[in-house]
Amino acid sequence: MNKIAQIQKDVQEYYGQTIQKTDDLKSKVCCPVDSLPNELKPFLKNIHEEVQERFYGCASSIPPLLEGLTILDLGSGTGRDCYLFSQLVGAQGKIIGVDMTDEQLAIANKYIPYHMERFGYSETNVDFRKGCIEDLKSVDIEDNSIDLIFSNCVLNLSPDKEKVFSEIFRVLKPGGELYFSDVYAGRRIPKHLQTDPVVVGECLGGALYLEDFRRIMQKVGFLDFRTVSQTRLDLGNPEIEEKAGMIDFYSTVFRSFKCNLEDICENFGHVAYYNGTIPGHLHEFELDDHHLFRKGMPVPICGNTTNMLSETRYKEHFKIVGDFSTHYGPFDCTPEPTKNDYDNSGACC
Repeated sequence: MNKIAQIQKDVQEYYGQTIQKTDDLKSKVCCPVDSLPNELKPFLKNIHEEVQERFYGCASSIPPLLEGLTILDLGSGTGRDCYLFSQLVGAQGKIIGVDMTDEQLAIANKYIPYHMERFGYSETNVDFRKGCIEDLKSVDIEDNSIDLIFSNCVLNLSPDKEKVFSEIFRVLKPGGELYFSDVYAGRRIPKHLQTDPVVVGECLGGALYLEDFRRIMQKVGFLDFRTVSQTRLDLGNPEIEEKAGMIDFYSTVFRSFKCNLEDICENFGHVAYYNGTIPGHLHEFELDDHHLFRKGMPVPICGNTTNMLSETRYKEHFKIVGDFSTHYGPFDCTPEPTKNDYDNSGACC
């Protein structure tokens, strides 16, 4: 059995047989349920407890403006996030969950009728498919067909991450968004840990070095991606900490868009005004860790941010002043340090 097949087999066994509920995890990488933002907790109450008991995500951040969207959840597990999204997109939206573990999919599919009745839908808007996230064609995901791709602490488990991100770029619609959380490392993971079943299963052995992640993203077409939040992880397990040694791990939420972007931020003199019209964000909207838009206040933005706001579903909620006729050189888009940077407090919740 080659390395890729072995890792996939180990991951299937870990999440299908070794781990039966969240409490069985051996580290503190995954989020507790009560970390979910307050505005989403009422939706969580509608989700069956067996689905929630086997939730292994590392973040609870979800973007706004989801009504009517087609959303793809990579590594959907028992479907907790899919059933959250099901309520947020409404009856006219569609959720596709892809997972390779039979035991997880069995639970997800078992409760489709329960949740559709609970949500008041006459037809299901959730579709769970068995497959590998490295090959979305095998589960009939077409080119340019998905509005939003979401993943919650799963991409690290893939043995071929470049292929995953290439597939993500292929299936996203123009203007579509990739919004996902995962575990990353401040240095490359040693080869012996990349195949350790427990370290891999705990979302650490396959964690990408942040700079290698940057290189992969730019190679497949995501020329500009943004950090939404980042937290340094406390692993909470002496045995795993000893194996990891000096490797620093971070739970990070990233977002990127399939739109007209350059590989660095360029200055064309654009200014953005937020209209205050995104539900749940009436006074301000945070695009990433260094772009906070307050209602009615002018914010100078680079060309990439301009297109992120004007070529996507956010376009109706911003007034952009300026054009691309004059170039003023590079735009200083460096995040300002905050007190929360690399806070050592467990998962990115």
